[in-house]
Amino acid sequence: MKLKEKYIQILIVIITLVMTILRFLLNEKGRLNPDSIKYLKFAHVFPIIDNTQAPPGYPLSIKFFTYFGFDEFWSSKLVGILAFLFIIFFTWKYRFYFKESVILCSLFSFVSLFSFTMSEALILPFVFVFLYTSHLVISEKLSKQKGIFYLSLLLIILYNIRFSSLFIIGATGLFGLIFWKKKYGSVFFISGTIGLLFVVAFKFLYLDYFNGDYVKDSLIIGLHPTSKLLPEFFQGLFTTFNPFIHIADPNGGIINFGIFGIGLMNIILMVYIFIKEKLSETEIFFLVLGISGIVCSYFVQYFYPVNPLDYRLLAPFIVGIWLIFFNKLFKNFGTKTYAIGILSLCSGMLFTWLSRGSYLENRKIVSEYLKKEKLDKIPIKFYVIEEKDLEKVQIAELISTVNSDITLTSKASDTLQKTTLTKHKVLQKIKIDKNKYQ
Repeated sequence: MKLKEKYIQILIVIITLVMTILRFLLNEKGRLNPDSIKYLKFAHVFPIIDNTQAPPGYPLSIKFFTYFGFDEFWSSKLVGILAFLFIIFFTWKYRFYFKESVILCSLFSFVSLFSFTMSEALILPFVFVFLYTSHLVISEKLSKQKGIFYLSLLLIILYNIRFSSLFIIGATGLFGLIFWKKKYGSVFFISGTIGLLFVVAFKFLYLDYFNGDYVKDSLIIGLHPTSKLLPEFFQGLFTTFNPFIHIADPNGGIINFGIFGIGLMNIILMVYIFIKEKLSETEIFFLVLGISGIVCSYFVQYFYPVNPLDYRLLAPFIVGIWLIFFNKLFKNFGTKTYAIGILSLCSGMLFTWLSRGSYLENRKIVSEYLKKEKLDKIPIKFYVIEEKDLEKVQIAELISTVNSDITLTSKASDTLQKTTLTKHKVLQKIKIDKNKYQ
């Protein structure tokens, strides 16, 4: 049985790796979004800092691999693939929820993250290391001094990858207060405090230095009404905890009832299992971390502009919840639990094939176009009125995979410049392959 299970694990890992690669190759723009453009440019122009809307950790990881001959786009994909492989190796090496991690990484939502040029790809392996270190502290396998040092260091690293790690810092301190009487309580509280102090120092030494108006420009009270945020919140939760499909039809329709329904039933099952099964102190910490992250992610939308909550934004917080859930399923159903990962990969393959586009073909077309226009090695701009105009922004995203020194502009006067591209300028000379499921 163990030998059979080993082969199942190897097969799932291989298929997940292949799926991760196909996920961006069979996408017309290589799995990017408007934020990806900024990450790629940050990496390209470094050591110049021209963007403080995101921490430097992820773009610097992209920059690191450019020294080995990759461009920024391929470097970002290498970061995602290595992040996946690291999680598998780390959990196997330290016997830390390895079986559960194999299934977690095979979920279509996580495959999408590893193939995405976004910082979640980099933060996930550090979340695993943080969870493992927390487990060592709780089980008293680390001394108090080492526990504080490692947890604090990891919290600082996490914040340097994503600002939302502030919620992980807060949850760490909160857990320490809840279990203050335990030996490990003070370790979590002190680590959370050190992490919070770093956030304050980061604000004054980094944000204010490069962009003194960042906080003032970012915080907008009453940004969205509850009537808008609450439905988005539940829809985001239902797709996030749907193990098979994490994308709903934005136009509505009967298919969404099935997508949301599976997610809702899975959440109900999770709650039932967590109440029925006795949770260890480590698992309680995972829940505190996950619930705190979800709740804080919701309320921050009232005064900080973020996209509607979805699998991507919630991923760093729900890792522990998924691990507990799969762990309990393994105890009750054994190797049958791997069926979840296999079915998720199957649904991912179907979705990827139906929505396929040819990134490599589009890259070739755009490369030839930029070379012909002599715009492949100089700073360029792309005109869009707003980033919500997906049809225009998608062209800019594709161009950024070839020339990452590109900036989105909404100034109409910029279009008079030769180095400013528009949708009309590009599409009158080339034709881009698009998938029909936009």
